[in-house]
Amino acid sequence: MPLAYWCVLVAAILPLVIVVFAKIGGDGDNHHPRDSAERLPPTSRRAYAAHLNAYENFPFFAAAVIIAKTQGAPLGTLNLLAAVCIVLRIAHAALYIGDYATPRSVVFSVAWLINIAIFVLPLFR
Repeated sequence: MPLAYWCVLVAAILPLVIVVFAKIGGDGDNHHPRDSAERLPPTSRRAYAAHLNAYENFPFFAAAVIIAKTQGAPLGTLNLLAAVCIVLRIAHAALYIGDYATPRSVVFSVAWLINIAIFVLPLFR
């Protein structure tokens, strides 16, 4: 199985890992967790936002990887781009939680461009 597919698995699990930071030290109500998000401390709210952003990013990344692989993209390049994208998504979450807005936006933009590159990769085989 290609590394890029393992990256899809990591991207699927990443939001769940990030939300742990949102729940640590919070007094959230696990019966209604979305209702209590606005009452979280600032760092936990940012972690919750990063968690949501990771979920929002997942469909495009997963689709791009699957489309690229099934359409004959060069596997080495696909694996590299997918791995870089995962590293950037982890960095994005860390920057979000740490409240580094501008670097976070730059990392988000680069990861988004890599998603597009993955999607169009079959054109360059």
